[in-house]
Amino acid sequence: MMTPPFLRAPRLASIDTLSHGFFGREGGVSSGVYDSLNVGPGSKDRREDVMKNREIVAHTIGAVDGKHLISLYQTHSPDVVTITEPFDWESRPYGDAMITTQKGLALCILTADCTPVLFADPVAGVIGVAHAGWKGALAGVLENTVAAMEREGASAENILAAIGPSLSPGSFEVGPDLKTPFVQKHAWAESCFTAGDGDRSWFDIWSFCERILSDCGIKSVESLGEDSLTQPNRYFSNRYCVKHKLSDYGRNASVIMLR
Repeated sequence: MMTPPFLRAPRLASIDTLSHGFFGREGGVSSGVYDSLNVGPGSKDRREDVMKNREIVAHTIGAVDGKHLISLYQTHSPDVVTITEPFDWESRPYGDAMITTQKGLALCILTADCTPVLFADPVAGVIGVAHAGWKGALAGVLENTVAAMEREGASAENILAAIGPSLSPGSFEVGPDLKTPFVQKHAWAESCFTAGDGDRSWFDIWSFCERILSDCGIKSVESLGEDSLTQPNRYFSNRYCVKHKLSDYGRNASVIMLR
């Protein structure tokens, strides 16, 4: 089975009880606008190709099979699901973050510009993932993930967090309708916005996520600094799809597993 290219966060990679990876669009079997490692069944890609791609990612991470690559029905919510065993794709629960203490379950967040965050407390043996699009980030998905991990015995000071490929500060242009609720909830968030043309701003969601995680007590936060919009040959991007009037787009996988 082919091994697709993927990125790892150095601190997470230094823990031998963990396996993780941030996958882009290279190394799969899909074609057309989904070329080639599309892991998102929510797209209009051929189901058999998506499932084959999920098998490829699962194999690369070290999971038993594609069924052990766990994904949710993501809705941009702050909801966290505790995973204890695999489930059929059709019965996947709703949520935008997951945690587990079970070895061999590869938690997989799907993104196409939103921010994926991986978590691990290697001391307690608890891992987590979060889909931190702006709606979920504002609603508290990161804080909720940390709290759920702590309920399973994790300690914030022992948690390592890694922010994966998503919209960079130079690619995330927003209007006042997005900026206002962030600043209203967190006055310090003003520093995460840079003035653009007219009433537009550029949003540094990486810095926002880093501050939230720090405020949760996490001391180790690393960001890959990978922009999903400006690298169309490496990553699927919703904004790129809209800008270039493409018919659809695939999904990138961000995965972590306890060995």
